Amino acid sequence: MPDAALMIRPAELRDLSQVVMIQTHYAHHTVITFSEEPMSVAEWAAALEEKRQAAHPFLVAVQAGVVLGFAYAGHWRKKSAYRHTVEDTVYLRPGSQGRGIGHALLGELLDRCEQAGHREVIAVISEDESTRASYSLHLKLGFTEVGRLADVGVKRGHTLSTILMQRSLGR
Repeated sequence: MPDAALMIRPAELRDLSQVVMIQTHYAHHTVITFSEEPMSVAEWAAALEEKRQAAHPFLVAVQAGVVLGFAYAGHWRKKSAYRHTVEDTVYLRPGSQGRGIGHALLGELLDRCEQAGHREVIAVISEDESTRASYSLHLKLGFTEVGRLADVGVKRGHTLSTILMQRSLGR
């Protein structure tokens, strides 16, 4: 369980420098994300505004002013028929794993996605030893594995596959 002082709230511009720091770690040092370069604060600010306009939640987990993680929903695909389907993304500050923060963030994200009228949530998880916790987290929160895409990415010299997971909301 996360500490009682942990607050999950919508991301704000003041959080974005810490979001950049967290995402930079994963872009540069892991295959958890297929992003190879970090986004800038300006790029995150544009993404935050785009998500607000699209009713896609963007949340941060904050304790004592420190962003310990963030989660957001984004378009699964841009075609209009997919308008009720989103893809989730969850990142934790290095060293914050195993404290229930990811569970709290993703749980709140799912609630807010449902409140916004989204019907399906897709998770795309890199198939790697380092992503087992993400896979388990999604299973615990009701996601089902629905497929795999073989050898669809190359990062840091590794050919990567992805696992697709899905959860229905409001049914």
